[in-house]
Amino acid sequence: MSKISPCLWFDGEAEEAAKFYVSLLPDSRIETVQKNTVDSPAARPARCWWWSFTLAGQRFMALNGGKPFDFTHAISFKIDCADQAEVDRYWDALSDGGSVERCGWLKDRYGVSWQVVPTALVQYLGGPDRAGAQRAMQAMMGMVKFDIAGLKRAYEGKSAA
Repeated sequence: MSKISPCLWFDGEAEEAAKFYVSLLPDSRIETVQKNTVDSPAARPARCWWWSFTLAGQRFMALNGGKPFDFTHAISFKIDCADQAEVDRYWDALSDGGSVERCGWLKDRYGVSWQVVPTALVQYLGGPDRAGAQRAMQAMMGMVKFDIAGLKRAYEGKSAA
């Protein structure tokens, strides 16, 4: 397991967020719940303060730290998806209550940025047909949620049926 783990700062939604994220991805679980043992404005007495959890094998921490800081695009979490069904499932779950953006990006209901990306994207953008890769890039730039069939059609130079 990595020695580095992201810490997500919440005002009071740490438990809800950790449980939500763990419910989405395989190989995910809550590891530790730390109750507050000191009296501080950020961590109210008798309240759970932080959750240590694993998402798809990567350790995270969710902290109820008090007044929240805004999450930005400067940090995002990328989910590699094997097929369109995976793209759709993660996209629908994470965007519910959040906001969607171009090129597979979204912000979930907690304001955390995610990239929901099909593994096939690398095949089309880095393929040996440079003209096809350019067409796939143009198609990608016009997408909100990735459409693998649309990327493939663009790469192959075929129009939508």
